[in-house]
Amino acid sequence: MAGQQRVYRQRIRSTQSLKKIFRAMELIAASRIGKARERVSAAGPYARAITRAVSAVATHSGVDHALTTERPDAKRAAVLVLGADRGMAGAYTASVLREAERLTERLAEEGREAVLYVVGRRAVSYFTFRGRELAGSWTGESDAPSADLAADVSQNLLDAFLRPEDEGGVGELHIVYTQFVNMVTQTPQVLRMLPLEVVEGEVADTHEALPLYEYEPSPDQVLDALLPRYVQSRILSCLLQAAASELAARQRAMHTATDNAEDLIRSYTRLANQARQAEITQEISEIVSGADALAAS
Repeated sequence: MAGQQRVYRQRIRSTQSLKKIFRAMELIAASRIGKARERVSAAGPYARAITRAVSAVATHSGVDHALTTERPDAKRAAVLVLGADRGMAGAYTASVLREAERLTERLAEEGREAVLYVVGRRAVSYFTFRGRELAGSWTGESDAPSADLAADVSQNLLDAFLRPEDEGGVGELHIVYTQFVNMVTQTPQVLRMLPLEVVEGEVADTHEALPLYEYEPSPDQVLDALLPRYVQSRILSCLLQAAASELAARQRAMHTATDNAEDLIRSYTRLANQARQAEITQEISEIVSGADALAAS
């Protein structure tokens, strides 16, 4: 019985230590989620403005640009997967990876090879462990992405898209990320970025007429300048959405883990008390039995 008490007491101490870690990670995620949500909101106006500008030029100029032209014979497609650098975020990374695998399977059925670009150590480890070749990887900024990271990722993807396929180029660009809806709901999304698709719902649904632009020096050069900025802004927006989703998922997972640790501590405390009571009962029984034996003799 004494051995059982020691086991339960050790488990209580270990669970209490884990509870402190879970609680600390929950508080850290909670302190960062506010800033992450602010960054998502702050990036919105610029993304909408550049989307309207690109939409107007692509729609009314009549120019066939490399970033807007469909390539039905393309055999390779780039897939950018936005995962997490750290774990303890529930099913956050697993959901993104599941969507990425579905996308690669669909591309394979269509006769296209998926070329992987990955953000986040967890996602990099997933594909590396399975022997999947990565065309590009970035780690260390999944929960606080910078504009420099978005610029580097977008430049690599644009270079691959503009490069001929016989030189390792791709004909499509897809992004798999997690959209931040609210603190409770984060939804994995697959977005085809290139060839250009206008993805802002406000642009498609608005009844306002698009502004009239005069292109100087030419629509081609305007698109050359606007489209890379558009791609970078969309990638940054996806990175920010993914960062907010990761922090929200981690806060929720750590809150649940803290509650579970408290339940375990209560259960182990009850079992330890039961073992102690059983030990006391056994000792009393032994004393009474010894006293009876002495009285009988």
